Amino acid sequence: MDERIKPYDTKMTKSLSNLEGEYAGIRAGRANPHILDKLRVDYYGTPTPIQQVGNVAVPEARVITITPWEKTLVKEIERAIMKSDIGINPSSDGSTIRLVFPELTEERRKDLCKDVKKKAEECKVAIRNIRRDGNDAFKKLSKSEVSEDEIKDLQDELQKLTDSYIKKIDETAAAKEKEIITI
Repeated sequence: MDERIKPYDTKMTKSLSNLEGEYAGIRAGRANPHILDKLRVDYYGTPTPIQQVGNVAVPEARVITITPWEKTLVKEIERAIMKSDIGINPSSDGSTIRLVFPELTEERRKDLCKDVKKKAEECKVAIRNIRRDGNDAFKKLSKSEVSEDEIKDLQDELQKLTDSYIKKIDETAAAKEKEIITI
């Protein structure tokens, strides 16, 4: 791969990994501890990820348990979960918090699939914008530095890279949709 293509490859990789991170937060009928990744708990005045203040476990397919290392954090964690948009009410026995995920209805599954497609399309747009930026940069290379054929070769290589990332996005989206649809 040409050195001038590498920065665009890096940007496209970041876009794809961002999409995968977004997909990890979409619940697909079974408990996934990544749904808690964006939640922060007030820990002595500092917003702290839940995973850093307690033990997060998945004892059953549709249950997540959170056992805080300090009992005083139980109420804070419950409050953070209630404020979040994950749509699950926590239940607590004073030392452990349980999140029980209900079965997804067919309508909810369809909504989640639409969300998956929307996020995939947004990622494709980001990839295409990166390609456009690369093509613009290549066109601005002065004629004394590189030949027109070399610019064309760089643009072709960038297009092939773009196509490969678009294909990866489609595969990732299809896998997530399959995971959501599978009962």
